[in-house]
Amino acid sequence: MFYHATISTKELHQRIKNKAICFGGNNRLKIYGTLQCLSGKRLTKINRVFFSSEEEAIQQQYRPCGHCMKAAYKKWKDGLI
Repeated sequence: MFYHATISTKELHQRIKNKAICFGGNNRLKIYGTLQCLSGKRLTKINRVFFSSEEEAIQQQYRPCGHCMKAAYKKWKDGLI
């Protein structure tokens, strides 16, 4: 997990390009989603975290975003994740 406030913009873009970062999340609400999610793009740097995989986000006890990851969110809500 990477905290947005601790890495530079250049380093962030490099990690996304190299696929070291694939998902973003909200540290306060414990939600993760795709990097293209409009809800995630509205987050402040202080609350934003990044993950290299969906498994990593789940291990950190984050839940899927209801906007950009509807199928995974439904599984989580139904208690299957």
